Amino acid sequence: MGFLSVIVESLRNLSNASTSLAIIAGAFSFITIAIILNVLRQLLFKNPNEPPLVFHWVPFFGSTITYGIDPYKFFFSCREKYGDMFTFILLGKKTTVYLGVKGNEFILNGKHKDLNAEEIYGPLTTPVFGKEVVYDCPNAKLMEQKKFVKFGLTSDALRSYVPLIVNEVEDYIARSPVFAGSKGLVNIPGVMAEVTIYTASRSLQGREVRSKFDSSFADLYHDLDMGFSPINFMLPWAPLPHNRKRDYAQQKMAQTYMEIIKERRAGGSQRDTDDMIWNLMSSVYKNGTPCSDLEVAHMMIALLMAGQHSSSSTSAWILLRLATRPDIMEELYEEQKTILGADLPPLNYDSLQRLSLNAQVVRETLRIHAPIHTIMRKVTSPMPVEGTPYTIPTSHVLLAAPGVTSKTEGHFPEPDLWEPHRWDEGSPLHCTNKENDDDEKIDYGYGLVSKGTGSPYLPFGAGRHRCIGEAFAYVQLGAVTATMVREFKLRNPDGKKGIVGTDYSSLFSRPLNPAVVQWERREKREKA
Repeated sequence: MGFLSVIVESLRNLSNASTSLAIIAGAFSFITIAIILNVLRQLLFKNPNEPPLVFHWVPFFGSTITYGIDPYKFFFSCREKYGDMFTFILLGKKTTVYLGVKGNEFILNGKHKDLNAEEIYGPLTTPVFGKEVVYDCPNAKLMEQKKFVKFGLTSDALRSYVPLIVNEVEDYIARSPVFAGSKGLVNIPGVMAEVTIYTASRSLQGREVRSKFDSSFADLYHDLDMGFSPINFMLPWAPLPHNRKRDYAQQKMAQTYMEIIKERRAGGSQRDTDDMIWNLMSSVYKNGTPCSDLEVAHMMIALLMAGQHSSSSTSAWILLRLATRPDIMEELYEEQKTILGADLPPLNYDSLQRLSLNAQVVRETLRIHAPIHTIMRKVTSPMPVEGTPYTIPTSHVLLAAPGVTSKTEGHFPEPDLWEPHRWDEGSPLHCTNKENDDDEKIDYGYGLVSKGTGSPYLPFGAGRHRCIGEAFAYVQLGAVTATMVREFKLRNPDGKKGIVGTDYSSLFSRPLNPAVVQWERREKREKA
């Protein structure tokens, strides 16, 4: 009987193994057939009324991985094969890319009736920012909200922010253990993430909010930031660990703002400042409806994240670039001593405007390291493309990549070279970033702005969704850079050359972490 049992068990195992092999073989056959049909469809059925489709082997996934690893490498490679306009498959969605100045104009200045940003970004941003703000509300309401927020971005407001930003940077340097002593090594992305969130919260949101930014609040911010993980473009609702942390952080941060608002409404705080919260609390939509307290809280979350993300990555890139060019860093230091005085008086808004090379360093870094590499819009009406036989159907998503024009030889000689002096006065690029007096102006609902898409330099986008924080970003980045230049000399660690790579795994591109540089405190700033 024992012998028979062994035989029966062996036959059963063989049967199970055969079943497993059959399943694997079936799956392999299905995938093979799907790939073959996908290739045949691309080779045999081409629509002359749509842009060329980037060849891909695997259906649904298409070019997703290649695009995700390095978007710019993907864009330039496709442009060589297909020209400025082509379509690729991004997680099952036909995504049409239109590069160049004409592409920027076509997409970023497209009419709202034809293109929609809410359908693309709403599922991703709403769990992070909250309901009824940004992309979780009608476009007309968003334009009004942008107008409310512009209160904190006037010239007078920007002027008041510079001393606050400088004080935050100096305070961080004084208390941070990574800057103890006269020299050392520091991981720049981590440091600048902290610095920019402190400067953004203090300047844009006021003393009361900044005072709550202890380590626990910073941890909440990090958990909320993880809500921008790429997988959340498809699965923002999935019960994944990072989404559970995101939801908890969003609720806690909203609660913090709500408590501030509630206390103010109850009269517990006198209006001794005109900070953003006070302004939003008194804002009223055109239809007579006041901003709800929850909307104010959610707008404050959106404002904080908008004021931190791009500046965090860009400020890190600035310092990493300066570490590879100590000569430029010394030029910046000498510029301050020559123009502002050898005693280096406290920085203010007016003195910052006089530091031309300092501004050029910011501009050149934004040119080569644009914080957002991709801007998408859902096509809601068929869109004929002038000068081509193509009409973009409503089944497509349109994708603009302004960073491609700023990396193109025809617009910027030696585009991969980081050279702030390319913007020197008298150079052809000197006025590229400035809006000409005859630029067409348009009011999308939050004040007149230039359409701006004629420029190859668009680090803050263009059109109705152009970043309204552009002026603040230049002030913040300029003040942070000038302060760091006063404090330190930077260079790459011994034996290291060049610059770190770029992390494209998030909605916002940033330096690969860690990115360590060597710092040395300037003699006049040395502490006992």
